[in-house]
Order: sequence, then C-alpha cells, then structure tokens
Amino acid sequence: MTDTLPDTAAPAAAAPPTASPAPDATRPSSGRAKRHPRPSRRTAAAPPRNHHPVLEQLATLYPGLFGQVFLPLKRGIFQDLLTAHPDVLVRDTLKVALALHTRSTRYLASVANGLPRHDLQGVAVEAMAPEHVHQALLEVFRRRQARANTDLTPELRSRIAQAFEASGLSKEDYATRVLSKDDAANAVLDEALAEAAAGMAKDEALRRAFALSGLDVAGFAGMYGMAPDAVAQSLDRAQRRQATPAEGAQ
Repeated sequence: MTDTLPDTAAPAAAAPPTASPAPDATRPSSGRAKRHPRPSRRTAAAPPRNHHPVLEQLATLYPGLFGQVFLPLKRGIFQDLLTAHPDVLVRDTLKVALALHTRSTRYLASVANGLPRHDLQGVAVEAMAPEHVHQALLEVFRRRQARANTDLTPELRSRIAQAFEASGLSKEDYATRVLSKDDAANAVLDEALAEAAAGMAKDEALRRAFALSGLDVAGFAGMYGMAPDAVAQSLDRAQRRQATPAEGAQ
C-alpha cells in the first residue's frame, strides 16, 4: 500500500573541464585568484502531482466521497459506479483510479479513524472491520515515520488502544483478527492492548470507589485531588463498558 514515487530525471553529466589559458608572462600577477560566481542554491519548485483524470471526474460527481474529504467506500462501490455512469466511466481506467484512491494516505487516514463505509449517496452503510482499521493505522504511521524526526511508536500504540476499545471485542478476539506477519507491528499491538487493559482496570477501580463514596463528581474529584472533567470521563468510559461487557473483556 505504499505510494508510488514519481521518477526523477538523472542529473546531466558534467561537462569536461576546459583548459585555462596560460598566464601572460609579460603581465605582472596581481596575486589574487579570479573569483567565479557561486552557483545559486535555489532549486526549481517541484511540479504539482498529477491527479488521475477519473478521480477528478469522481470528485465532481461525488464531492462528498472524493472531494476535499475522503470517506471510506462500501464494498462493491466499483460496480455501483459503473452501473450509475455507464457512458462516462470505463471499467479498466476506473479500476486503476480506485486503486490509487484507496491506497492514498488521505483515504487510509479515514479508514484508520474508524469511519464507516459509505455508499454513493454518502450514507454510512457498514462499520469498518477492526482488521482494516488496524492495517490502515500501521500503514499511515509507517508513512509518517519515514518523514518524522521523532519516534511515533507511542502515538501509534495509543491509537491502537483506542481502536481496540472502539471495536467492542475482547483482547483475544481483537488480537486474533489483527495479528500480522510483522513481528515489530505485533509487538506494538501487544503493548497497546496491555496499555488499554491497564486503562480499563483503572477506570473500573475509580467507578467502584465513586459508587461507594456517596459523593458527587466534584466532591469525589476534590477528595482525591483529581480534575472533575477527568473523573467524569473515566466514569463514563467505565459505565459504557458495563453496558457492553464484551468491550471491556480482557
């Protein structure tokens, strides 16, 4: 799912140096070397990346899906497009365009955010599978890491933990669905699941303590020196897990 980089032209071969004329022996030397102008460090701006013409058509036809914001596409969208525009879209070029679109970082980011799949009318019709969210997260962070000067692993770990909680699966079921052949990615997954489990346990402990305290949120937070907003968020997470036990299963 890596981007295709445009080919770059090979640098032109340097011209062979020309022999400098011998100094005139009849003229006294000034003792100063002749200065040559330094080449400019400015480089020509890179030309804008060309967009596939079919993608431009799709952005015009469906700006809510292919415009400024990309939304995940439903399964079978390829055939839906051909059926809706038989005189405009050609099978082979549409296939290439959709492949470019769905491999783009912007599209993968929308998948990594856990957004549902949408039909041509922009209606959400299907939840994104946890394994697709996970794969998109790994690829988006792989591309970001290639350009970053700092280690993005902690951020990736946090995002995986959030995706796990949103999946509604137990740790075991989630791991089974998203495990890959990449040992490094699997190690980050293990750390993220452990981080999520610790957070869940902390929220549950706070929920129980709050229930026994008989205090309101502000009073409870003040007793423990915590921010009321943080306590409210922790209680909300714990209560949501109580309502959907599988989400907090370990």
